[in-house]
Amino acid sequence: MESDYPHAAWRLIVHGEAPGVLNMAIDEAMLIALVDGASLPTLRFYGWAPPCLSLGRSQPAADADLPACRAAGIDLVRRPTGGRAILHTDELTYSVALLSSDPRAAGGVVESYRRLSEGLLAGLRRLGVEAVQARGRRKPASDLTAICFDTPSDYEITAGGRKLIGSAQWRSRGRVLQHGTLPLHGDLSRIVAYLSMPGAERETQRRALGACALTLEEALGHALPFAQVAHALAGGFAQALNLTLVPGDLTDYERALAGDLRRRYAALDWPAQPGS
Repeated sequence: MESDYPHAAWRLIVHGEAPGVLNMAIDEAMLIALVDGASLPTLRFYGWAPPCLSLGRSQPAADADLPACRAAGIDLVRRPTGGRAILHTDELTYSVALLSSDPRAAGGVVESYRRLSEGLLAGLRRLGVEAVQARGRRKPASDLTAICFDTPSDYEITAGGRKLIGSAQWRSRGRVLQHGTLPLHGDLSRIVAYLSMPGAERETQRRALGACALTLEEALGHALPFAQVAHALAGGFAQALNLTLVPGDLTDYERALAGDLRRRYAALDWPAQPGS
C-alpha cells in the first residue's frame, strides 16, 4: 500500500523494563537530542518495573493514594505529556520523538494523533486485532475521572468498542513527544486501589473499567509476549508511515541527559511551565 508520507529513516529502540522515572527521562532525552541534531526521530518500546502509577503533566498529585502506592510497592511519576492516571504493569509502552515539521506530526495534537495512530492500527492488524480509531466519544470535562482508560479520546485505539491503547502528547518548541500504553494482560481495574476516591466510587470505577477498556489478551483471546507485540507494532509504523526503522540504542549524550532529567522526574511537584 502506497503511503501519503515521504520516506524517512527513524531509529527503533526496544528496551526492557525500567523504573518510571528513568522511562520518562529517556523519552524526554531522546526529544532533546533530536532537536539538537544528535539523533534521528525515534520509535521506542519499553516496559516498567516496578509497577508505576503515572500522572498526567497537569494532573493533581492528590489524585494518587500515596500510602496505598507505597504499601504495594507501586512507584509514582509525572509524565511530560497530558492526560490522566495510568497504572503501568503487564504492558507495552511505545514512544515517538519527532519534530513538529515532520508531516506525520502535522495539524496539531488531534490530527497528529490520527496520523500516528495509523501505525498502531497497522501493527495491531498484524496481530489479528480488529481495531479502530475512536471518534466523537470525548466526555465533558465535568464527567472525567482521574483514570486514563475510562474513555477513549479522539483517535485513540479501540477494539469491540472498548479502549485498547491510551496515548498522550507533548508539543513544545518544534518538538513532539507522543507515548501510549497497550495493556498486554491483567486486571485493568487494579488502578482504582491506588487513586484517592471514596470506597463506593472505587467499586463503581472497577465495574466501569471492565466495560470500557480491555487488554490485548482479551481482544485476541490469548496472550502474546512483549517481543512479538513490539515487532508487529514496529512493522505497522514502518508500513503506515513509510519508514525505514534502524535498530539502535541510546547515545552517550542521551544517557547523560536522561541521568540529569531523572532527578526532576523523581519528584511529583516538578514545575510544568507552559511551553516548557
